[in-house]
Amino acid sequence: MSPEEMDTFLPLAQKEADKYGVSIYRESDLITTDLFPENVATGKDVLLLYQGTVLDEYVELKEDKASLISQNKYEGKEREGIARRFGRLLSYTPQGMNKLLASNTSFRTMRDFGITGSNVFLYYKDLAAATKFYGETLGLEMVADYKMATIFRIAGDSFLILVDAEKGMHSADEPKTVALALLTDELPAWWDYLQEAGVEIKYSYKPKEGGPHDGFVAVDPEGYLLEFELFKQHPENEKFIPLLKDNSNALTNSEKVPMGLGFHGSITWLYYKDVLGMQQFYEEVLGLELVADQGWTKIYQLSDYGFIGLVDEARGMHDFTEEKAVTVSYLLEDVQGWYEFVKAHEPFELRTGKFETGPEEKYNAFVGYDPYGYFMEFDKFLPHTDNEKLLKYLEEE
Repeated sequence: MSPEEMDTFLPLAQKEADKYGVSIYRESDLITTDLFPENVATGKDVLLLYQGTVLDEYVELKEDKASLISQNKYEGKEREGIARRFGRLLSYTPQGMNKLLASNTSFRTMRDFGITGSNVFLYYKDLAAATKFYGETLGLEMVADYKMATIFRIAGDSFLILVDAEKGMHSADEPKTVALALLTDELPAWWDYLQEAGVEIKYSYKPKEGGPHDGFVAVDPEGYLLEFELFKQHPENEKFIPLLKDNSNALTNSEKVPMGLGFHGSITWLYYKDVLGMQQFYEEVLGLELVADQGWTKIYQLSDYGFIGLVDEARGMHDFTEEKAVTVSYLLEDVQGWYEFVKAHEPFELRTGKFETGPEEKYNAFVGYDPYGYFMEFDKFLPHTDNEKLLKYLEEE
């Protein structure tokens, strides 16, 4: 308001604030950050409504900004940090702050470049045997065969690529520090079938009444863990369950698998020493939204059917390892635009610094590292006869 308007309004505001146990503070010099245009409150008074120590936090924020300016350090991550602190005081979500920063600055997250699907690369000594297992034993539909790699669809826009380790970025001897959750509503039937099929089981199926999820863990031919999982209505899943219910079930595509079995999504579980630190990376760099918080695990939505799970290695099925035989893949509409942003702003380290076009111009891609060394590949599949089925599914989603 103008100062004159505030003079009139303030007594009324104070009366209402007292009624509801809220404190008010008249601010004639509102902090400016990159969340809003510089002139958002120029010449205006702002009434701050708060409880507890929030005013102290606000005053300290203004002082910290002034200190950074005096030291010529009010730029880059320090400047963004001031904006995010102000956003948290205003109760904005990380996604809300990302949107505001993008509207006022050159800031972008991966999400701004159009996520079209999720994918994960696993590496094998015997690619033929792995391909047979996923295609025949699990009944996943193969949507592309690159000879040195086979691509399977789990459900919707969620995919899995099996790679000949001799030709991939990882060795099959590196620790398999990843677990792939296959989301299904048919846990008992999957359990019975996989036992009959002689698939190795690491953790048995023991359903629990009232728990947030049920499941069991199988082992693929070269030791990757596959978690067959069902999420149930539970306080920690209240945001997650509606997303899963919107998904259609992708039925299996094999005569071996009993009719009616399928999956409606996937979670790629990754294992970290500092899950809280990684939350910041996934929310502020990649722009993903937290959809389930299990305390020691955090689940983020990557695409309609694909999710990323961050796991505290102290409690998960794997310990943290420096090397990891896995590459997490993000399918993007504007992968070149994201590459150019990453090159210019360096939100994470690039593996080679190159933007590449794959053999026979089947895809564009570049690779980086997350803060704990997981390979991140950003891809866009291009029109090619080998990609026809894959692109069809991506266009549907």
